Amino acid sequence: MDGTRTDWVLHVDLDQFVAAVELLRRPELAGRPVVVGGRGDPTERGVVSTASYEARALGVGSGMPLRIAARKAPDAVFLPVDAPAYEAASAEVMATLRTLGAVVEVLGWDEAFLGARTPDPESLARRAQRAVLDATALHCSVGIGDNKVRAKIATGFGKPAGVFRLTAQTWFEVMGDRPTIELWGVGTKVSRRLAALGIRTVDELAAASLEALVAEFGPRMGVWYRDLGHGLGPTTVDDTPWVPRGHSRETTYQQNLTTPEQVRAAVAELAREVAADAAADGRPVVRVAVKVRYAPFVTKVSSRTLPAPSSDGGDVVSAAAALAERLEDREVRLLGVRVEMAMPDDADPADRTPVRGRI
Repeated sequence: MDGTRTDWVLHVDLDQFVAAVELLRRPELAGRPVVVGGRGDPTERGVVSTASYEARALGVGSGMPLRIAARKAPDAVFLPVDAPAYEAASAEVMATLRTLGAVVEVLGWDEAFLGARTPDPESLARRAQRAVLDATALHCSVGIGDNKVRAKIATGFGKPAGVFRLTAQTWFEVMGDRPTIELWGVGTKVSRRLAALGIRTVDELAAASLEALVAEFGPRMGVWYRDLGHGLGPTTVDDTPWVPRGHSRETTYQQNLTTPEQVRAAVAELAREVAADAAADGRPVVRVAVKVRYAPFVTKVSSRTLPAPSSDGGDVVSAAAALAERLEDREVRLLGVRVEMAMPDDADPADRTPVRGRI
């Protein structure tokens, strides 16, 4: 029962983080729709990194082309991405969380898990909110759970600047009728595959045939998705410093690349840059991927595993070049190259906490 539990996982998520950092520097923009992305020019090609709540209410969302965002929010203020400012603000937030006497596991710029033994997790959550606000003037929401999955999902119900608890006792009451895409780790593609099996809600996923899920997703991920329907997940918060699984570089071209020669040269340049990033990490590359966005806006990703882990940048460039040869002879507006590196303690993807990644 929740009343006797003392081991808790809290998920701290900064509200509209990037936009909030910008508003601290430009308080006159408070209450206005603010969009951060690219170089801050909606006439250029680029995508939205984040949007203020006022801009979101107008239909602007992360990953949306800036030009579309400008049509949805013509009166919005567009600002360029300033990664160093966000990194500095994030570092101050995480340092503040570490003063609370809990184990802190950093997930990214704007979120972290806290692991704590307390009979009153709501009190700890509010203490975290006050500490972060006092130190940085940033607001955060906190989800409380008996594992990471439930804590992470709970945060969404607490936004903005609230606290919400989600446990095994309330899981189906809160989540049962909701679509599977609201589960952490289930994206658009997986939700569509589940729907093709007749599974549209969390209740239906929890009751689904394990055999059918294994047939569709494989023995590891099939079990993972079935467990996710029950809200099951890891309970240990680990403060081991985060180690990136990969590095990526991508460029949106203001003028389309129109020839195969241009595309091959651009892929090679990105591959050299990302190989240098991997070399600086000191871990061998195991997989290379190339992302392409054809004009007007069709995106595809292809990848290949290297014959053996390699620290040779030439192997990365060669693999990327081979993938570039498979690209269609069409105009290209965006290219990206990503490498995945060997991890210190590599595990099966089904054994890891789900994360959202990008190339």
